[in-house]
Parts: sequence; C-alpha cells; structure tokens
Amino acid sequence: MILILGGSGYVGQMFQAVLQSLGIDYKSLSRSAADYSQRAVLIKAIEELKPNFIINAAGYTGKPNVDQAELDKTECLRANSVLPGVIGEVCRDYQIPWGHVSSGCIFTGNNQGKGFSEEDAPNFTFRQNNCSFYSGTKALGEELLKDLSNCYIWRLRIPFNEINSPRNYLTKVMSYKTLLDVENSVSQLEEYVRACVKCWKEDFEFGTYNVTNPGFITTREVVELMKEFGFCTDKEFKFFESEEEFMNLVAKAPRSNCVLDSSKIIKAGAELTEVREAIKTCLKRWHA
Repeated sequence: MILILGGSGYVGQMFQAVLQSLGIDYKSLSRSAADYSQRAVLIKAIEELKPNFIINAAGYTGKPNVDQAELDKTECLRANSVLPGVIGEVCRDYQIPWGHVSSGCIFTGNNQGKGFSEEDAPNFTFRQNNCSFYSGTKALGEELLKDLSNCYIWRLRIPFNEINSPRNYLTKVMSYKTLLDVENSVSQLEEYVRACVKCWKEDFEFGTYNVTNPGFITTREVVELMKEFGFCTDKEFKFFESEEEFMNLVAKAPRSNCVLDSSKIIKAGAELTEVREAIKTCLKRWHA
C-alpha cells in the first residue's frame, strides 16, 4: 500500500488518479485531518497503515504564484524544507522507501545549451542569494535528502495537462495579458506522475531525477501552438521587453527560467513525450 502525503493538491490529485488507474492500493493522508509534519503524527500513521512506499506530494508554491511565498515565509519553509526532512528521518528509521516531489526551479539558465543534469549543483538557491524564497526552500529540502539511500527526488517543472485549471501552465499563458518570452523545461503532469510511479514499480535506482518532457520551449512557441489549435486567436499577446521590465512591473521575487536534461530517467525506462508534441496533444484534448 502506498501512502500519499499532500494528496489533495494539484500534483497529489494526479497521483491518486494514476494509482487508481493502475489498480494500486493507496491511502491519501490529509494534513487537515492529521498534521503529518509532526514526527509523532507521521509515525502513528505509518504504524497504523503500514505502507510499503510513501509519496510526498505536499509542498508550498503560493497562490496565484511564488510571490506569495515572500509574504508567507514560515509556512513555505515548513512545507518545503522542514517537512521533507521529517519524512526522510522517519522513513530512514522505519526503512520505508519513498519519493519526494521536488522542483526544477532551483536552477536558472540553460547550462550552455546542454540543460542541467542531476549531477549539476543547483544555481538558484539561498547559497547564491539570487532566488525567490520558494526556490530557496525547495533547494534546501533537497539538501536535507541528498544523502538518503531510500529516496527518490523527482524534479517537476511548470506542470501542464489538458484540463483547464488555474494551476495549469497552459491556462496561465492563455489568461495573462503580457508574457515574458523565456525558454523553459516543462512537465506534462500525468506523464510526470506515471514516470514517478514507474520508479517504484520497476525498482529504479534511488536518487534524483529530472522528470521533464525532453527538450525545451519558449513562451512565444507556446502561444504559436495555442493559436494553431484555435485558442486565443482574437487575442494579441504582448511581451515584456526584458526580464528586468517584468521584474519592475509585475513580480516581487526572481523567477527560475531553466532547461533541465531529462535523459537520466528516460534511459532508466520512463516514457516522456517530446515537449512540443506533449503540448500539442493537450491542446487537442483540451477541456474544462
């Protein structure tokens, strides 16, 4: 049985849907019912439910975006850094393998066109003093787990799928009046979750994985694909002249715009569609 922490969130709900579709028994633990950030509460749940794998999909991103984390630093730090540390200690003590939903937002840039691999040190963290508070806490969470031998760290980047949602990257692009044209890696949400589950099912080597669709895409290319499939055809998208203008006009915290290399998890056996094809498929199947 798999225990999901954070199962009511955007990513957690997809984990529930995928596990159900695969016929895998799971239990989703709500923090409102039991505050599993408390070590004693988590231990009690483990002793009662006896899971053979744990998925931590809990975390703080901020609504509508990461700027909110600048105003809610205590909760952001607790959810993104302290909680993974608590889970890691308990799973180590009880010898339970587990997976942690992390973020690619701990990088900035494209690593000279190669994309950042799992061997590269994060460069958008508190250590460089160049990041948002959100990215800093996600990087700190990874640091706490890097020496564990029973843990998968699954890096997610800008999730999207075919369902209209305020958490969906495609919905966000459609709704914004002015966009920043940057290149990024992105993650088709269902493919991301299926790749994570496959790590457990097929005993992939523990460690860190960039779980993003192969390649990268710019914001302008996303807009072009949307118009190609009949979305926002009457809308004239505007773009900021630079990232500096974006920061001056609308953002409170620096943003991570980066390219990750996903070849490690693909070589291990995960199936992830090329980024443009993944976006096209979602636009073809788009629904509320």
